[in-house]
Formats: sequence, C-alpha cells, structure tokens
Amino acid sequence: MSIVEHDCVVVGGGPGGYVAAIRAAQLGMNTACVDENDAFGGTCLRVGCIPSKALLESSHLYHESTTSLKTHGVNVGEVGLDLSAMLARKDKIVSQLTGGVSMLLKRNKVTAYNGRGKLSSVDTIEVGTKDGPVNIRAKHIILATGSRPWMMPGVEFDGDRIGDSTSALSYPEVPETLVVIGGGYIGLELGSVWSRLGSKVIVLEAMDRVLAGLDGEIGQIAVRTFTKQGLEFRTKMFVESVTRNGDKCTVKCKDAEPIECDRVLMSTGRVPCSDELGLESVGIETDKRGFVPVDENFQTAVRGVYAIGDLTGGAMLAHKASEEGIVCVERIAGMKSHVNYDAIPAIVYTHPEIASVGKTEEQLKEAGVEYIKGICPYGASGRALALGDTAGRVKLLADAKTDRVLGVHIIGSRAGDLIAEAVAAMEFGASSEDIARCCHAHPTLSELMHEAAMAVSKRAIHTA
Repeated sequence: MSIVEHDCVVVGGGPGGYVAAIRAAQLGMNTACVDENDAFGGTCLRVGCIPSKALLESSHLYHESTTSLKTHGVNVGEVGLDLSAMLARKDKIVSQLTGGVSMLLKRNKVTAYNGRGKLSSVDTIEVGTKDGPVNIRAKHIILATGSRPWMMPGVEFDGDRIGDSTSALSYPEVPETLVVIGGGYIGLELGSVWSRLGSKVIVLEAMDRVLAGLDGEIGQIAVRTFTKQGLEFRTKMFVESVTRNGDKCTVKCKDAEPIECDRVLMSTGRVPCSDELGLESVGIETDKRGFVPVDENFQTAVRGVYAIGDLTGGAMLAHKASEEGIVCVERIAGMKSHVNYDAIPAIVYTHPEIASVGKTEEQLKEAGVEYIKGICPYGASGRALALGDTAGRVKLLADAKTDRVLGVHIIGSRAGDLIAEAVAAMEFGASSEDIARCCHAHPTLSELMHEAAMAVSKRAIHTA
C-alpha cells in the first residue's frame, strides 16, 4: 500500500472541507483533500443548496408567468412546463460549480483524492481510491464529512416514491399529491417548488408550529403567506408509518386518518456522517447524537485531528462550515482567528424569502434581556411597490440599555441579501443608531433596514 506525505489532509470536499483545504494551501501547507464522490463540492453543491435554489428560481418564474405578469402589463399565451429542461438547467449549474471547485483546488495546488477516507492512525488517513488504497500521512488532519438526512423509524424508504431531499430534486413528473414530513427549511423550500409546478403539497409537522427555529412573529407571517400560496400545514402530526403500494404511498399518523399520496418527501432533519470514519480506532468518541466534540481550536480529543461543520453540531449551514474551515487552519497556522456564532445568518429560500441573524424575541424574553424592536413593512418601500412584492417586514431587535443590535429578522423579497447588512452590523457591535445614521440609497429595499432601525427610537419617517 502506497504512502504519501502531506502537511495537512482534509477529509470531505464540501463547503467546509474544500474551503479549509484551499486556505491551508494559501498559508503554505502541502495540502490534500479527500472526497468519496467523483465531484467535489459536497452535499451543498451536488444535491443540496445549489440544485434546490436552481429549482426554486425556475419554479418561481413559472408560477409568476401564470399568475403575476399581467399586473405588469405583460400578456403571455399559454404557459407550458418543460420539467426535463428545468431539471437539465439545474444539473448544468451543479456541473459548472463542482467543476469550478476542482479547478480551484488544482489552482491552489491542493492534491485531490477521490475515495472514501478514514482514520487508520492518529496521523494517517486511508483512502480507498479506484486504483487501490492509499495512505496519506499528515501532521494535521481535518474531518469535514458533513451530514446526511435522518430517516425516522417506520418508513419504507426506497429513494423513489418515498425519498429524501435528494430524491425531491429530480422527480420525473409533477406529483399530484406530495406529502412533506417535517416543517423545516428544506421541507418548505422543496415543497414550494413542487407546489408552484402543480402539486397539492401537505406538510406534516410533529411540533405545534413549522419553522420552529424562527422568530415567532416572522414564522406566523410565513405560515399565513404559504397557506395562501396553496401549501397545507398540519401540525402535531406524529407519523407512525410510511408505506408504498405500487405508485401510491400511505402515510399513517397517530390519531388521524391515513393520507394517500403520490410521493413522500422525508425532511426530518440531518445527522452527522461520523460513522465509518475510523474514529474509534484512534480513541475519538462521539456524543449520543453522533457529533464529534472539539475545543475552541476545533481539535478533537486526539492532538492533530480536527473536525468542522455539520460533524460538530450547531447550525448545519454551508457558510458556517466554511467559516469554521478557514478559522481552523488559521488557528493551526498560529493566527488569532475566531467564528462569531452570534452572527451566523440563516435563510429560507421560499418566496417570500426569510432571513435571520442573532436572537429571536422568544430567546431574549427567556434570557430576561430587555429589548426594543423596530419594524418596517415592505409596503412602505417604493422599491417593493415597483417590484410588485410588498408582502413582508423587517424587524430589528436592540438592547434597551445599550442600543446594540441583538437580532434582525426579515420576511420578504430578497431578504437573504438584506440580512448581510445586519450581519456586518452585529459583527462590529453596531447599534440601531449606527444603522439609522448610515445613508441608504433610494429607492432600494435596503431602506427597509434603515427605517426599522429608526423605528427602534420611535423616529421612523415612512411608517406610522
């Protein structure tokens, strides 16, 4: 078995892994990146963030063409759906981006290995490549293997009629009825895609509300909005079994009538890919949920072995993994980098979009923190009116004593872009006054943030 030497080896080629590998190479380390798939990019690029956003955009345009263009004075003839072309566009975007990651690794002189990697000792990764096993010895080993969908008991998962988020990216036809089990980000995004294309979508959630992690007020607005769009929400639904009979599926819930449907999307959360990594062979133990414990430097219980991203828990977000990857290798290089976990944004790419950063009202109340909130509805924005997209609001929460921004929550058009200003403000410890004193261009949606900041001190101009 051949042995190769590197300063640093990263196991996992997703947003955490490939970013860590590139940054390590930039810092002068002889770096390798290992991924079991033929294409680098991880779940996010291949079967997650990117393909789902491509379908969200395409399905939104299709829906707009059949419902809203007339209000802009645009009359079209009969609108048809070419699902195969829509899926092909999605695949082309994925191919372009995964190819781009491979190019970036090569350009930064990162050695790429395709094959499943696992720890064989505290300083060695064994990779099962198509040409045979390779041992990679390195002083620094970074584990960045991400997560996978969790499958609940009682589900006859077949990856087709009863599938997960990956299956839902490539349905060969629009389901007449689609049941989404789980009312989180992924379920609502993909449920929105197929609803726009013509499916009757039923969302089942065990808790008493969907999008449980969101600010409560924003979550209520979201449910009302999505219900108007045609999604059906059923909360406090405890799924007992999901079975397939030919081309039909049956979902049975506790104390409820069985639901017959064409397809089922399991969207019940994700679990870390910490098994088959050889952790036990070097003395690394996971917690009861499978996450790998790390210290402030992302180092595991074994010196020289690190873990980042979904593997370590917390917010399972691609950008959080990337930040951790960069900080991990910079810490290895002796730099004083850090990740501010209070300023990690989260976005739901439905329409309207939902974006948030920092604390929710519920969290502040529970912690006993006194706060003041400023709100600006989208309807007060000339830009939103011009876009024909006036549903939503911006809510800014500031400390009642110091005025420091504690959280910002947005539902509305392009919320995912607007949240960046809030993230920057919180990273620099800004107050609502700081945001209010910044000149925002007119007419832009960014003025919504400005007006919400002014509303904190009861001096909003364009809202009552």
